[in-house]
Amino acid sequence: MLFSLIESFRSALASIYAHGFRSFLTTLGIVIGVASVIAVISVTQGMSSFIGDTFATLGSNSLTIASYTPFEDQMKGIRARLTPEDLELIERRIEGVASITPVLYATRSSQIKYGSQTSFSQIMGTTYAYQDVSQSFMSAGRFLARSDNMTRRRVAVIGDKVRENLNLPDNPVNEFVEIGGEWFKIVGLLEPKGDIMGFSQDDRVLVPYATMRSLQGNQARTDIQIQLSLSENTDVEDVTRQLITLLRNAHDLGSEDDDDFIVQTAEQLMETFDTIINMVTVVIGGIVSISLLVGGIGIMNIMLVSVTERTREIGICKAIGAKRHHILMQFLIEALLLSLLGGLIGLAIGYGLGTLISNSIPGFPSASIPLWSVGLALGFSGFVGMLFGILPAAKAANLDPIDALRYE
Repeated sequence: MLFSLIESFRSALASIYAHGFRSFLTTLGIVIGVASVIAVISVTQGMSSFIGDTFATLGSNSLTIASYTPFEDQMKGIRARLTPEDLELIERRIEGVASITPVLYATRSSQIKYGSQTSFSQIMGTTYAYQDVSQSFMSAGRFLARSDNMTRRRVAVIGDKVRENLNLPDNPVNEFVEIGGEWFKIVGLLEPKGDIMGFSQDDRVLVPYATMRSLQGNQARTDIQIQLSLSENTDVEDVTRQLITLLRNAHDLGSEDDDDFIVQTAEQLMETFDTIINMVTVVIGGIVSISLLVGGIGIMNIMLVSVTERTREIGICKAIGAKRHHILMQFLIEALLLSLLGGLIGLAIGYGLGTLISNSIPGFPSASIPLWSVGLALGFSGFVGMLFGILPAAKAANLDPIDALRYE
């Protein structure tokens, strides 16, 4: 049995080599299908890994609370808000909070000026606690201090992208920039965090929360975002449930009313991204997998032609004692090798395409191919080869030796 198996492999390789160009065209559908699947998986898995690493830096014990208004209510002019009173309530009532800070985004203008240079950045008012909550570290100077917030001091901490956009010195500390018509002294430069999915994490300006409120005119209905980190050994899910109950009561929401806020953890955000990425991978992978079926039909077609071409050879083999299963094995192995060779070529091309796509987009994460995708691609290629090779192999095995020897 082992000898016949080895001979079947040798015969299949000889046949593929003898008709090299035809074999390549036969496997082209398999090559395109596998290359497409691998390219999609390599790009999405690289993105998923990068996003996971990015959210891991936020810590598993950090939470973000923001207001939420359904689109239908927004069209009616209704806006949900989180207020400073909500922040104070959480500080008083929720246990296990290590650091908590409000975040107030600039609503009027995100323009920042330095000399003749003008840039648009994400300008946000926050407190000294933001450094612990967001895991931000300083490259130069200092972070916002408690006294900056208490005295509404005009000071700012900037990201490295802002420094580049405004052509500020490598150490911009003690330089002055104009924000919202007011002059701010730069007291610190944040360490670069890089880009995520093409969006810079360093294009931001942090000013004291009280200063931002004064710039916006101390609006009676200020909408803030609340970010907090929990102490060690604190149950995130338990705190989340407490937050939801506390805020629903504070906002007078009935049992049938939906939350007018959202509480998100870094893990939830990562799971949301993973779900989206996996759905995209499955949908696109399913679409391009049609190419594998087309390739399988191509293999079946060529193998049927090969059976016709080698009818006399089959007749001679049967006449000298070859059994039905020997002929069946020979043609099945040839179909399997054709599809596996196409799968290997498609694997290399797919990874090359994924790498090319990743490298051509600035800030995009590197392509990554998990082992399961390699096994899936080659396994499915082999399955397609076997599936569509059965009919030609069965036709060859069932040939009558006398009729086969008479075939011209």
